[in-house]
Amino acid sequence: MAILCKPVVSVPEHVITMEETLNLARTLHADHPRLELGLRLIENTGVAKRHIVQPIEETLRHPGFEARNALYEAEAKARVPAVVREALDGAELGTRDIDLIIYVSCTGFMMPSLTAWLINTMDFPSDTRQIPIAQLGCAAGGAAVNRAHDFCVAYPEANVLIVACEFCSLCYQPTDLGVGNLLSNGLFGDGVAAAVVRGTGGTGISLERNGSYLVPGTEEWIAYAVRATGFHFQLDKRVPGTMEPLAPALRELAGSHGWDASDLDFYIIHAGGPRILDDLSKFLDVPPDAFRFSRATLTEYGNIASAVVLDALRRLFEEGSAASEHRGMLAGFGPGITAEIALGRWTTTG
Repeated sequence: MAILCKPVVSVPEHVITMEETLNLARTLHADHPRLELGLRLIENTGVAKRHIVQPIEETLRHPGFEARNALYEAEAKARVPAVVREALDGAELGTRDIDLIIYVSCTGFMMPSLTAWLINTMDFPSDTRQIPIAQLGCAAGGAAVNRAHDFCVAYPEANVLIVACEFCSLCYQPTDLGVGNLLSNGLFGDGVAAAVVRGTGGTGISLERNGSYLVPGTEEWIAYAVRATGFHFQLDKRVPGTMEPLAPALRELAGSHGWDASDLDFYIIHAGGPRILDDLSKFLDVPPDAFRFSRATLTEYGNIASAVVLDALRRLFEEGSAASEHRGMLAGFGPGITAEIALGRWTTTG
């Protein structure tokens, strides 16, 4: 059994509240013809606060893509190791027990990946395999879980470390003034997460099946325009409506496993925004409270991209409501439009 153990999540020390975000929007974009719409959309996110790697004054500056990417690398190296150590400790493993590191991030670029630096710095074995995932955006957290599951199926005694590192604030572009950009400026936050998938032993979700689904003809709905100034986020206004075509894919995967997607014990869902969660609740025919872990992440941290599903899963662990053999679903959504879906049972094997 591949068991997904308790994730560890860390958010930066700088905080911006909803009120501060709205005031900034009013100040910076006082003449914007659709400012009131942007303000309403930000308010409707339900994001009470977000954590960012720099004070807001620095975040609003744009020193250039080179400087921002250098800061991404420095912050990743400063923040990731402590989260990794805690996740390994929680899984009762050491660095020498890890066979594969999956690193997911869409907010900065490094080559070689941070995986190489981690192996050299933290005494992972030199033959540790590496899978960096950079272009699945918010879906990458789910993809990392699924690739870890696949690896443990192929190598049943193996252990996998998943790391998600997202500094969305480093992608702020002061010249992008579309309504979708105003919304994203009030929605996304920064965070680092790590989790271990053990090939044998452990407490958590015993992964049983996974799948992926891409909504045809939507590859331009969530995208980056890569320019001299860095990553420019592109968000189509149709994105909030994607749960209607995605819900049947979630139902089909559960059904192929003999489960009813409307009758599971827990749901770990990417919190892209409240409309995503509300619509999925409707189309899966589950009560809104079923997505309470995702809603809590959205409220307290905002959308922290690929790290959302790991933080929502952390909240399931900490609530303590999961019991042996409880069945659940984990799903991440991102560019493509892509869904990465996992099914598993709560298991304690010692």
